[in-house]
Amino acid sequence: MTLEFSSEAFKKFQETVSRYPKKEAAMIPVLYLAQREFGYLSPEAIEYVAKLMDLSSARVYGVVTFYTMLNMQPVGKYHIQVCRTLPCALVGAEKIAALVKSKLGIQVGETTPDGKFTLSEVECLASCGTGPMMQINDDYYENLTQEKVEEILKSLK
Repeated sequence: MTLEFSSEAFKKFQETVSRYPKKEAAMIPVLYLAQREFGYLSPEAIEYVAKLMDLSSARVYGVVTFYTMLNMQPVGKYHIQVCRTLPCALVGAEKIAALVKSKLGIQVGETTPDGKFTLSEVECLASCGTGPMMQINDDYYENLTQEKVEEILKSLK
């Protein structure tokens, strides 16, 4: 099976690339587009993006493996990313991650058997003044307490 963008995604690709002085400068938005289109960045998706961007697969792979927002494995419907960088760690990120693990019955890097939740610990999500915090899909949850986390998880089930 050969991966290809849908016509709508390909149009978005063309629009995205046109906004940058060099095609390579659009790599992160294009990778994010591919991730949304294909669910995650498989080796085939990386190869496809490399071809579209006129780059080597190794160059694209290097970018994909550097950024935590880019996923090389399928993730659940709700991708929970707990920030573990020092500012969040100092105000309880470890307790937040432990609570999520306990409530969902999974470890970091795992997905619940029903495919609903994936848990990741990530480096800085750029919300250092409002930690501990986590990101679920595209939404930030800040100033977390155990009660807030429990409420958030219940709302997602």
